[in-house]
Amino acid sequence: MEYKIPLFNLNFDKAEEKAVLDTLRSGWISTGPRTETFEKEFASMLQIEHALALSNCTVALHLAMVLCDIHEQDEVICPSLTFVATANAIRYINAVPVFADIKSLENLTIDPVDIESKITSKTKAILVMHYGGFACDMDAIASIAKKYGLKIVEDACHAPLSEYKGRKLGTLGDIGCFSFFSNKNLSTGEGGMLITNNKKIYDQAKLLRSHGMTSLSYERAKGHSTEYDVVTLGYNYRMDDIRASIGIAQLEKLKHDILKRSQVRKWYISSLSDLDDIIIPFKEYNEVCSNYIFPIILGNSTLKRRNELRQKMAEAGIQTSVHYPAVHKFTIYNEFTCELPLTNYVSDNLITLPMYSQLTKSQVDFVTSIIAKAIE
Repeated sequence: MEYKIPLFNLNFDKAEEKAVLDTLRSGWISTGPRTETFEKEFASMLQIEHALALSNCTVALHLAMVLCDIHEQDEVICPSLTFVATANAIRYINAVPVFADIKSLENLTIDPVDIESKITSKTKAILVMHYGGFACDMDAIASIAKKYGLKIVEDACHAPLSEYKGRKLGTLGDIGCFSFFSNKNLSTGEGGMLITNNKKIYDQAKLLRSHGMTSLSYERAKGHSTEYDVVTLGYNYRMDDIRASIGIAQLEKLKHDILKRSQVRKWYISSLSDLDDIIIPFKEYNEVCSNYIFPIILGNSTLKRRNELRQKMAEAGIQTSVHYPAVHKFTIYNEFTCELPLTNYVSDNLITLPMYSQLTKSQVDFVTSIIAKAIE
């Protein structure tokens, strides 16, 4: 089905085309000079010491678990209102995901109070996800982590350039993980980034990214070494220079993209604020935010009513989504299920509306007019 207003629109133009063509003509397309440039520019943008480009954010999260010394049967507290990769990364090392509820219907980030209530002697880390690019309560979470000696990993897949009290999200814990999937603010099709201020973590991550090898092909091609050793059991989690070149082009657009999204968000809030039984999460949020998505929640609602509204919007040519089905309710996570009343309600009654920088006010007005008619 072709929608009049899609959920997302790719922010690509001739800049990305040229970047790819230049890379192809360079004769080096695997991990190399453009990957190094992308890493350095990303680290500079986030004011962080080290950035490591990877094949996607899921592998960044997996490496984060390994680098934080999480082992089988260790417990990691995480949200359920997230993409399943957040929890899957915990399971990759046979650790136990302990799901915590969200703060409220107005704040969809993980609740520090529920985090602390679920800490046991087996808890080793807290894995937060900055929902939609809106910051978790990192002061409270950092205080809890310090009190119990826990690591903090930030799933910042929604949050490039988002801030918490003037500091960039992803830089507040031990490790930050970013996604460059096709529908993200900054897209390379597939791709991810792991960031840290800890050089020991960075050096180990660099080894793990490429089979535990002490040098890469590009480093050997430049004459920096002629041979290599394999010193640990690593993975093939590298990013290639083709995707890195797209990432460099996308970095040039990111600040402008976020400014435009901020305006789109204001249009939505202005049009939806007076509608009964429409809750706008983070409505009063005033820090820098990527505005990756625009979610609304139906008050006094049911799953059936939510789905009926989505169907009416689809019939009007508006694509919507749900961010997210609750992870703890998936079949594969049955053994870890728990009572998360707020997460359950949101998962059944949330609608993700179209959000991208090219949206016009007339398009936003059309979307909100369909919602207003439908809920009457």
